[in-house]
Amino acid sequence: MTSAVGTAALTIAITTGEPAGVGPELTAAALAGAAAHWPGVRFAVLGDAALLEARAKAVGVDWPALLAAGRVYVAHRALAAPAQAGRLDAANGRYVLGLLDDAIDGALGGAFDAIVTAPLQKSTINDAGVPFTGHTEYLAERTATPRVVMMLAGTGDRPLRVALATTHLPLKDVAGALTIDGLVETIAIIDRDLRRYFGLPVPRILVTGLNPHAGENGYLGREEIDVIAPALAVATGRGIDARGPYPADTLFQPRYLDQADCVLAMFHDQGLPVLKYATFGEGVNITLGLPIIRTSVDHGTALDLAGTGRADAGSMIAAIDTAVTMARNRRGG
Repeated sequence: MTSAVGTAALTIAITTGEPAGVGPELTAAALAGAAAHWPGVRFAVLGDAALLEARAKAVGVDWPALLAAGRVYVAHRALAAPAQAGRLDAANGRYVLGLLDDAIDGALGGAFDAIVTAPLQKSTINDAGVPFTGHTEYLAERTATPRVVMMLAGTGDRPLRVALATTHLPLKDVAGALTIDGLVETIAIIDRDLRRYFGLPVPRILVTGLNPHAGENGYLGREEIDVIAPALAVATGRGIDARGPYPADTLFQPRYLDQADCVLAMFHDQGLPVLKYATFGEGVNITLGLPIIRTSVDHGTALDLAGTGRADAGSMIAAIDTAVTMARNRRGG
């Protein structure tokens, strides 16, 4: 691989994810307009070369011509077993994980300026004998990052951004996972990366409570008093514009969101249903806190749509847009 860092062009890696899902065809559909949409950017598509060509054909993309134009190349990794659209095969679980490893290694080594990940099927990887919770946790482990933050974002001039204090935890474990130090670190990561990657000079972060009505002054829970408010006090003392805790059932309305650059929710299903209702199909999943840039689509493998040509590439295009913006901002323009 040729290093993109320090050169005029950016190189963005795209992992094509679960081969039985929509990832390969959405990648092809999104990149069909690469020259027009992302001038000065090259794309390394990580996946099985024959699979990519077949799925591109299924969505009407002339894959050989796209490769010949020189803006897109395939970093080939062979499937472990033939892939059929819509049918999972645990034999390909390690193939999917290998694509992610290739992308991470390339980004850490300077070959890629950012990673965009198509959806994978967690069950396939687990069925292959590899314990796997999700992209976010795996990226943190592979890059030796002690704390990462999952943030989903919409698109447009005033995008709704929702970050999570906890990610893939059972609800019964959420309260115990919240600590003052952990929340302070999370808020600091959000503040730093919104400055570094999104050009926001003073990010405004609104923070939800954990309990109904933000605890109702302790009558419905004390996490707001004992954990969240003290963490906010530390963060604001460090010059971060973080406010709250706000009741989650009233925070997600324009009079609050118009004054916010990001909302920090306490758990997965507190913040993401609102964001996905507002932006689904055009949203982006972003992992903050990593030493590399990673974005992803806001949906799953859509096995029922794989190979049909009916899957919408909007979220993949948005994920690529965001990765390009973040990489350019990191370079300083």
